[in-house]
Amino acid sequence: MSTTPHAHIPTHIHPPIYSLTHTHTHTRTHTAMSPSVPLQEMIRAIRSARTQCEERGVIQRECAAIRAQFRQADNGGRSHNLAKLLYVHMLGYPAHFGQMECVRMIASPRYSEKRVGYLGAMMLLDEKQDASLLITNSIKNDLAHSNQYVQSLALCTLACMGSAEMCRDLAPEIDRLLRASNSYIKKKAALCAVHIVRKVHELGELFAPAARSLLSEKNHGVLHGAVVLIIELCERNPETLERFRKTVPDLVQIMKGLVLSGYSPEHDVSGISDPFLQVRILRLLRILGRNNEGASDAMNDLLAQVATNTDSTKTVGNAVLYETVLTVLDIKSESGLRVLAVNILGRFLLNNDRNIRYIAMTSLQKIVGTDHNAVQRHRGTIVDCLKDQDASVKRRSLELSLALVSASNIRSMMKELLLFLSSCPPELRSHAASGIFNAAERYAPSQRWHIDTMLHVLITAGGDVRDETVPNLIQLITNASELHCYTVHKLYRALLTDISQQSLVQVACWCIGEYGDLLLRGDCQETEPVQVTEDDALDALETVLQSHMSSPATRGFALTATMKLSTRITDNVDRIRSIVSIYGSCIDVELQQRAVEYNALFKKYDHMRAAVLERMPVIEKNSPGHTNGEFTGEAIRDIPTAKIKQGELPLLPQQPANQVCDLLDLLGGSEETLQPSPAPGLSINAASTAGGDLLDLLGGLEPALLAPAPTVPVYEKGGVTLTLSCEKQSDTGLTVTLTASNSTDSDISSFTLQAAVPKSVQLHMKAPSGDYLPARGTAKVIQMVVLNNPNKVNLKMRVRISYTRQASAFQDTVQIDSFPGLDAAGH
Repeated sequence: MSTTPHAHIPTHIHPPIYSLTHTHTHTRTHTAMSPSVPLQEMIRAIRSARTQCEERGVIQRECAAIRAQFRQADNGGRSHNLAKLLYVHMLGYPAHFGQMECVRMIASPRYSEKRVGYLGAMMLLDEKQDASLLITNSIKNDLAHSNQYVQSLALCTLACMGSAEMCRDLAPEIDRLLRASNSYIKKKAALCAVHIVRKVHELGELFAPAARSLLSEKNHGVLHGAVVLIIELCERNPETLERFRKTVPDLVQIMKGLVLSGYSPEHDVSGISDPFLQVRILRLLRILGRNNEGASDAMNDLLAQVATNTDSTKTVGNAVLYETVLTVLDIKSESGLRVLAVNILGRFLLNNDRNIRYIAMTSLQKIVGTDHNAVQRHRGTIVDCLKDQDASVKRRSLELSLALVSASNIRSMMKELLLFLSSCPPELRSHAASGIFNAAERYAPSQRWHIDTMLHVLITAGGDVRDETVPNLIQLITNASELHCYTVHKLYRALLTDISQQSLVQVACWCIGEYGDLLLRGDCQETEPVQVTEDDALDALETVLQSHMSSPATRGFALTATMKLSTRITDNVDRIRSIVSIYGSCIDVELQQRAVEYNALFKKYDHMRAAVLERMPVIEKNSPGHTNGEFTGEAIRDIPTAKIKQGELPLLPQQPANQVCDLLDLLGGSEETLQPSPAPGLSINAASTAGGDLLDLLGGLEPALLAPAPTVPVYEKGGVTLTLSCEKQSDTGLTVTLTASNSTDSDISSFTLQAAVPKSVQLHMKAPSGDYLPARGTAKVIQMVVLNNPNKVNLKMRVRISYTRQASAFQDTVQIDSFPGLDAAGH
């Protein structure tokens, strides 16, 4: 096809600079241009057009002339006219009216016309055009032509635009040509067979025997076509793949001949003998050796030979080496050979060509899971690529560096990654921060190191971290009880330095609210002592509330932290009350609702404020058996995940560190799945018929002064007595009154009751009469519980009792199996 006129047609349309001085001459030329001008004259006229409108005029006039000549029965310039039309088509103008002329010229006995006709068919026709079916018979006749160049034209056209119907009709002819004696025809027939297999998969079996026999050819073009055909056959049919695995020794011999052959000017490219054929053979060996021990063993020696004898100083050699590496890593190769392949990729990382470095890291990324130790040897080079100027190389290097982090190198790798984070481009910052968090969580040598690392990331790139970072860090801080003082001091200093990083500010506000007493105490041993006053802490939170950089969620954190400090400080409660009341008329609805609820705590329910604002419990992450708010029996002894919403009140009071009993275990022996319901004021999300917000839960505070009889004791321990009485409201409704008293000589504070019942029972705990039990039983705490048992199941309830006495926290549980005044069934 290189002899076609199309090969000499210029593809650019802009006029050369020198033609600008002859504008008027050229204008006269194309205005008076005759219809039979040669192709070169038409190209010159088009290129001399000064505007697109002028160019369209030239092309329209020439197309009209070409169309008129196509209608003539005897036209000696048909090939020249079609050549001009193809140039017009290349410029993007419509040339579909030349399709039938292509069909007529293909049927011409003259080679010059047949050549241009086939070229036009490849450019103007496709399998969707009906006219393509008209050339099927002409192609079949030309495939049997005595002239090899005519056969070549037909093969190229069929391989380019042959439809499925054409492929089915002409496949036997292609199979015949695959067995021809002419190497020129066989290589083109092999590539045509590849197109046929792609169009009609079931025809692959027809070409398999001929493809196998082509491997014995000496001509490199035939071998290349045969290998491409075999690859196509093996990828589409597992049975054919098994059959061609027997050809591995033949392919190994062909490859050895290429690697060990001397200089051959016909096939040499930069000192490598036919690298195109080598790459194709290596690709075929990879397919044949995949998941097959025998085939892999047969090619191991060859791959080692190629890997050690191929020159890596030229791009051609690197192409062969890269294909060798892919083959080694994809087959069942020996461990030493895999290390050799990884070392080759390591050399690629030192190459000055960024493309080579990129593909090396892409390949290492795929195998770092299976050959981790081998890749670790090149860790230094990989980390150095983080400093590369190319964004793609930098991204790949980051991904690979994160994959190489392990327990043994966590400190050194994290130092490099944190250094990269401080200077990485914005589009990579989020990915880098997320990867650092995951690596730190997985391999952290200590909790303090883990917290320091996460805080470093928040300080450096707090605006680019993911949403789950804040609750994850809060969960980590909560669990590290011995580091609470250290963490709150460090976060307080970070908050004073920068309040623009929203994630950092949110965590800092949360910690100041939870552990403000530790911050004010100022005797932290882990860090330099800093004396922080109550006014200093409130000033920091008020700055966050008033800053224009704070998001609504961050203000929610700050407002809740301010409210929590009201139970952790003594002298500035009025200031906190003032701050909270200001936001009762805030334009942000969420912040306004919080402020109104907190104001209600100050005014109507001040006696409950200490219990409501207690510290968060230890948060355990990803408890098994926790699904959509329901807990299966298998997970009944696990503490559920405590979800922290931005700026939300604590859900449960602080529990002792050694306490393993949980509310969900209260009915561990019950067959029913439990539905926990914490006491009002402890959870804004408590299930109640009165509504979900704090004001609803705090409604109906008036204590029940008269307990229904009969009353029975259900708990007596440590001087604390709990009695129970019941009153049946309806067939399924029941009101349970729990009365607590303290007979010891010490006062009890933070007294709370929590209850759990079977899932089918609806539970609503009303507000308790208080949380303070004075010594010697001078006052009592009354808690009313409303139960609804629509299914009339066997009623059971477990109650958890929590309180503080002489600065020590106590917790215990009691199971209630019978309710006085009810029938034996308990409903």
